[in-house]
This record gives sequence, structure tokens and C-alpha cells, in this order.
Amino acid sequence: MNLLIGENIKNLRKAKDITQEQLSVAMNVTCAAVSKWERGETFPDITLLQPLAFYFGVSVDELLGYNEEKIKRQIGEQMDEYYRLCRNGDINAIEFIANLYTEYPNDYRVMNAYMWSLVGDMADNDTNAILKNEDELNTICDQLLLSCTDENLRHQAWNMRGKILHAKGRTDEALKTYREHMNNWYQTAEQKSEQLFQKDTPEFLHQVKLNTYELASFCADKFHKSVFFDKSIPYEKRIARIEVFADSVTALRKETGEFFWAVMERSVKWRLFNDLIHRGGEITDILRVGESMFSCYDDIKAIAVKENIYEQEKINKLYNINHYISYILSSQNPHIVALRKNDDFVRMIDRYNK
Repeated sequence: MNLLIGENIKNLRKAKDITQEQLSVAMNVTCAAVSKWERGETFPDITLLQPLAFYFGVSVDELLGYNEEKIKRQIGEQMDEYYRLCRNGDINAIEFIANLYTEYPNDYRVMNAYMWSLVGDMADNDTNAILKNEDELNTICDQLLLSCTDENLRHQAWNMRGKILHAKGRTDEALKTYREHMNNWYQTAEQKSEQLFQKDTPEFLHQVKLNTYELASFCADKFHKSVFFDKSIPYEKRIARIEVFADSVTALRKETGEFFWAVMERSVKWRLFNDLIHRGGEITDILRVGESMFSCYDDIKAIAVKENIYEQEKINKLYNINHYISYILSSQNPHIVALRKNDDFVRMIDRYNK
């Protein structure tokens, strides 16, 4: 964070229409000292901050050029850039958040993001990386749990505590930590939102539907993972099993027109395609699954619009093919970079890039 005190002193002095010499006399310092402050070569002694602020009729924060709202906004913009780099698989993301943490070591958002960057994000963590950085991770967790009032970030600290315990072979303690400090299924915001309303009201039914659709997507995602990452099953059979599931929910969506099946269809097809392109799947599988996934988007979006499921802005966000394609075209994931050199893959992407 750049201190603007020298520039501020210069501007305040000119606004007060006094010379450097007059200011030096008032502060009992040399004229040369004032000159160095204004050129940014040195800073005033800390004991002079309050007298300087009083002399100019401003707060110490204003004198220092500290604007809390502006800084929070700048950090937010930097965090958005960090997450963009992460989404694109940019190798510079880790260095970016490390530099941001150096600049803003007490910002809880930055602190949390940096903590997870040390272990490769929240899933598929490297046990060796956790143990290597254990002391620093625990220090950050301590700070979050001691001072942070954001419950989401506090949960992340407990999550990391569990990861550390598991890495050290103390899995039972890790699970106990989660049970004691994390919400269970029935204490979620979604469940409690549902319980705000009487069961015979439109508001209740709307919230129940939203919860149902979110759980449908969640369950389809979990089913995919339970099969895709089961190395005891041959690769070809894993892909075939997931596609059978996807074809089944597609048939149910077409037969019933229920958005429940549409949500599940999109979730499992997107997850399968996403894992295939990120993890070096066979090109024939990628093309087949990609065609199936992209082709269903318009149908699913039409049901969402017809049933007025979400606000239009959310519908556009959930079913924005171009947004996902833009990611594919810019990602630095090595498997996706290689796919962009495949003519058949490029033709498929071009067809759906509206």
C-alpha cells in the first residue's frame, strides 16, 4: 500500500498558502526535512502525525492518504483478478495472491485465499504441502478464528484445521472438528429460508423448489464424482456408466418437462465434460459428451424461462454457453491448450460459440 503523506502534505500546505519554511517552523523541523517529505524521500516522524493533522485541520487517516472504502474496493478488484487467473489455470495466480498477501497481510479475504493457495485450493490437497506449511497455515487460522467476524471465512479456517489434522494422520479428530464447527444438512441457510414460510404459501413452494433444484444439481455432481474417480472401474466403463445416467435424466426431462431433471442433466453432463477436458480424457469421449452437453443448454434455459424459476439475470448466468466457451478458449490448463489444436474440437466449439 502506497503512503501518500508527502503528496498530501504538499497539497495541504499549498491550500493553506504557506511556505515549506513556515511549515518547518510550525513543526520544529528543518526546511530540508519538509522538502524531503514532499518529494517522498522520507516520512515525518510518527510523533509528528497528530500535530501535522491538527495543523492542517484533517484526520490522521486523511493525512496519510488512507481511505478505507477505497482500499477495500481495490482489494476486491484484485481478488476478482486472482479468481479470474485461477479459473483460467494461469500459473501466475499463486505468485499474484502471494504478492497481494504481502501488501495486505491483515485483510481476511486475502489471508484466506493465500492460505488455500499454499495447499492447491480446497480439494485434492497435497498432503506434503499441508505439512510443509503447517505453521503458517495454523497462524492464519488463528488470526481468522480470533478476529474475523465473517462466518464463511471462519468456516474456512476450521476446514483448514481439519485438513491439517488429516494430513498428520489424525482423521478422527478432523471429522470431529467438522462435526463441531460446521453446519449439518439441516442447519443450512437454504433449509432455514424454507422454514421462514408457512407450508401452504407461494413463498414456501418457491423456496422448496429452489432448494430441490440446488440439491438435484448437487446430487448429480456427487454421482458423477463417485463414478469418474473410482479407479477400480476401467475408464471406458466409468464414462459409459455416467453417460447412461445422463441419457436417463435427459429422457425424463423430455418426457416430463420438469426442471428438476433438466438441472440434473446439465449438472452431470457439464461435470463429465469438464473433467474430461481438464484431465486428459479421450478425444472421442470429449467430442461426444461435449455435443450432448452444449446441445441441451437451450432446452434447459427455455424451461427455466417458461417456469419463471429464477430471475432472468441468474438464468443468463447459469446457462451462458459463451461464458464457458470463453474460458475454454483462454484456459492455460495443458490438456485444454492441447485440445485447442485439435480441428474437430475447435469446430465443435465454433458451432456453439454464439
